[in-house]
Amino acid sequence: MSLISYSYFMPTRVECGNGISGKIGEMIIELGATRVLIVTDKGVRAANLLEGIEKSLLSVNLDYDIFDEVEPNPSVETIHKGTQYLSLHNSDAVLAVGGGSSIDAAKGIAVMATNSGNILDYEGVEKISIPPLPIIAVPTTAGTGSEATNATVVTNKEKSFKFGVISSYLFPSLAILDPALTLQLPQGLTAAPGMDALTHAIESYTSKAANPVSQALAIQAIKMIGENLTKAYFVGTDIEARENMLVASMIAGAAFAQSRLGNVHAISHTLGGVFNIPHGIANAALLPFIMKFNLRACPDKYKDIALALGNNVAGLSTMQAAEKAIDTVIEMNQSMNIPLNIKEFGVSLEYVPKLVEDAMRSGNVFVNPRLTNAEDIQLIIERAYYGTLKESETSSPKTFLDSKVPSHLKQRIEI
Repeated sequence: MSLISYSYFMPTRVECGNGISGKIGEMIIELGATRVLIVTDKGVRAANLLEGIEKSLLSVNLDYDIFDEVEPNPSVETIHKGTQYLSLHNSDAVLAVGGGSSIDAAKGIAVMATNSGNILDYEGVEKISIPPLPIIAVPTTAGTGSEATNATVVTNKEKSFKFGVISSYLFPSLAILDPALTLQLPQGLTAAPGMDALTHAIESYTSKAANPVSQALAIQAIKMIGENLTKAYFVGTDIEARENMLVASMIAGAAFAQSRLGNVHAISHTLGGVFNIPHGIANAALLPFIMKFNLRACPDKYKDIALALGNNVAGLSTMQAAEKAIDTVIEMNQSMNIPLNIKEFGVSLEYVPKLVEDAMRSGNVFVNPRLTNAEDIQLIIERAYYGTLKESETSSPKTFLDSKVPSHLKQRIEI
């Protein structure tokens, strides 16, 4: 890597261990909280995953209330409703228990508890002026890494658009990694979040904004996911694999908090906004197609990824070794029954002009390793729709979208 200027900032305290969520009350008391709002979803609550946490809060006489109305791809309306609920109960800290949606919602609620206006007002980078309430994150899936990031993603239902709020204030004060909370996960909620974490690590490693610290974190996350994801998926009760996946997810999050991501997330966010596709499964399905698109821009890094995923690349050229990384991702998807196209999720090519325009709004496009314009995004979506990785093939008639892509988006962009 050439000499670059960079900074690294990661203020989140991370506590990891089997059963450690049973001590969360003591740790939250140390933050000075007196009343906690637990932000979660009905599935987590129905699975009794809050039981040990509630006992821990009660053991230290810490009052709490529960807001369990978080949906996949949490909306502006949910943030507003949760903020009202928090205000009603005078909570002074927010405890997220669940997957990435619960953690993202908790971040939004914590921000709006101290800042004026609407969460929509804070789309973009470093627009939050007042620190939010303390955020404590307890992931129950190994995927988003939101417990270690400076971002939250919220859905604007009115415009069918997912937007990001990025601020150094959004790093949680405390992250609790307890593999015991993930043992009940069905296979689908192991596979999709796990591939989400792998996507984070791969996009962070290859990002134009990567630095030596973020790349060290990202490549370690890739290695740990390659060694543990399918084991967690097929065995389920392997506590070591579950813990390793939680750690890998967290450090992948810590990596991309420094480097941003790439085209997978630029496109998957718009798929989530328009079709309400769960984020992890959208990333998993898109990842091979964006890797193929990016291959010639960073073959050396893809060779590193192939090695981290356990491939023997002895005797192969750099490009052949790099191709192994893509092949391995495809094999992982196939082994866990993740579709190799996005058509199966209800995506319609009728919406591609909107998908293209919304994807090009994402700052992740700017740090994608290969120069990307709107026509590139169009072609990637078409290939992902039909499930073809061959660059020589056109997935659908070229005329389908060419005349519909806004002219102001056709110019190539670079940073």
